[in-house]
Amino acid sequence: MTFPTELKYAASHEWAKVGDDGLVWVGISDTAQAALGDLVFVGEVKVGDTLKAGDVAAVVESVKAASDIYAPVGGTVVAANEALADTPELLNSAPYEHWIFKLETTESLDGLLDAAGYAAVADETR
Repeated sequence: MTFPTELKYAASHEWAKVGDDGLVWVGISDTAQAALGDLVFVGEVKVGDTLKAGDVAAVVESVKAASDIYAPVGGTVVAANEALADTPELLNSAPYEHWIFKLETTESLDGLLDAAGYAAVADETR
């Protein structure tokens, strides 16, 4: 499993980064997609929702199970990755290249795990 060092991670297996647009981009980690298996649906992202860190922001479904995706920081959902509606398997093939939703926030990502910290969490969940 790989954990890009430029990203921050939540213990609940989401990654986050501040994009060039100033928004926080959120996706799932390689560990999460591997545990879920082949993804068949990504949904329930509601643009305009205001979330606190830890709130459910989306759901992904695989051939094995459904799983909630949590907001790693608080903010307002301003975009959902529409490409995932037709091709949710993009999250399996390249989880760090495909975001699920974007947040507008004034919160820092400093409270999230770095790659080494997340690697330790991921090792415990495997």
